[in-house]
Amino acid sequence: MKKFIMSLAVSGVIMGSSCLSVNAQENTSAEVYVTIRDSEGKLVLVQEKIAVSDTDGDNVLSINDALYVAHEKHHPNGASGYESQETAYGKSLTKLWGNDNGGSYGYYLNNASPLSLSDSIKDGDYIDAYSYTDLTAWSDTYCYFEERNSEKDENEKITLKLMAATYDDNWNPITAPISDAVITVDGEKSGITTNSEGEAEITIKESGKHIISAVSDNQILVAPSCIAIIGGDETPVTTVQATTAIITTTAVTTTEADATTDANTTSVTTVSTTAAASSSTSSEKLPNTGDSRISFAVALGITGCVFAFVARKKKNNEN
Repeated sequence: MKKFIMSLAVSGVIMGSSCLSVNAQENTSAEVYVTIRDSEGKLVLVQEKIAVSDTDGDNVLSINDALYVAHEKHHPNGASGYESQETAYGKSLTKLWGNDNGGSYGYYLNNASPLSLSDSIKDGDYIDAYSYTDLTAWSDTYCYFEERNSEKDENEKITLKLMAATYDDNWNPITAPISDAVITVDGEKSGITTNSEGEAEITIKESGKHIISAVSDNQILVAPSCIAIIGGDETPVTTVQATTAIITTTAVTTTEADATTDANTTSVTTVSTTAAASSSTSSEKLPNTGDSRISFAVALGITGCVFAFVARKKKNNEN
């Protein structure tokens, strides 16, 4: 009887392994969306659709594969603009968008901190990667809009909510709203700021494809992104004559002709905007964030050790 049970157990293991092998072989490609910021915090790729294959031969479609292919297709120097290597913390970034800064990078998968570049991906995933701009305190804060895409008519309201990926006192990952961040459209400040809940409302008058992001005077933000398609036109906007942003929490109305005040009206700010030629090259001089190293440290059970956290973060602040 014991031999029979043992045989069943062995057979089960073999069958399970076979299934895993088949699944790994079937998962030979995936389409994901990659966003990359350069060493200055500028958005250089914005939710670029990437067809991913197993570039490193580990039989897993991973974050590493997606970033490699994104550079291969879109970096001026191709795949040479990207490097990764195995470290004590798993597969880690050593160069991003041509920037080799000694390991100060961050990346997120669907706005959550992964363990390493080897984490698996699937169709429809979103990958965000950046270089730290603060190489002393690594204070760059990873943040994101809950709305990654928005399709509206001209002058139709767009509702945004800006959230930060952070940690509680016990180093457990949490999210928190970012207040007083200024919303930008195609790289230009709109004059609209987020409220205490991280919320803001804007409208865009010009049809076409626009990149919405945010900056802050209070902290270094990793540039978030929302792609707004206005009027059903997906043509990237290169010159916006009058991009109008509206927020419903103030009581001043401003037009190009004059300015009037009405206690029952909303705030309207008209700005002149110049955008990059396409969403893949739209640039924003925005700060960064993300503490993926902490998350990995938590997984290893060393969350209570501040020295280890700082040392790891300094070595490679990406995981």
